[in-house]
Amino acid sequence: MTAAATDPAARFIALFSDPAHIPAVSKHFGFELIGLDPSALTVEAWFSARPEFLNPNGSVQGGIVTGFLDEAMSAAAFMGADLKAAVPTLEMKTSFLRPLTTARARALGQVVRLGSSVAFLEGRLWNSDGALCATASATAAIRPL
Repeated sequence: MTAAATDPAARFIALFSDPAHIPAVSKHFGFELIGLDPSALTVEAWFSARPEFLNPNGSVQGGIVTGFLDEAMSAAAFMGADLKAAVPTLEMKTSFLRPLTTARARALGQVVRLGSSVAFLEGRLWNSDGALCATASATAAIRPL
């Protein structure tokens, strides 16, 4: 077995580089993997803050912002679970710091603690200018596939 076959980071990159394996919602959000750090249990990704995601105020609707953060945090938990578990979100809190407008948004998802049945997660979302727009914390279940 090659090192790439046993390395969770390499398997994660291979999985999320193949459009056939990217979930439909991730595609809809414009998910594009930027990087990951298996030792820090972080995943970083771009998302597309598309015009159809805007609310009447001209900023990305809060549920979409929350979705971007949830995707990044869930990806980090999935990587942390060695790609062997589903990681459904049990609860999540999002703090909106400033409006996100149409452009690319960068999200960082991080596993704060990974237990055998629960993961505690944090996320941050920046606009394309690098301004922090939202943060989140979540609890996810670890359910072996």
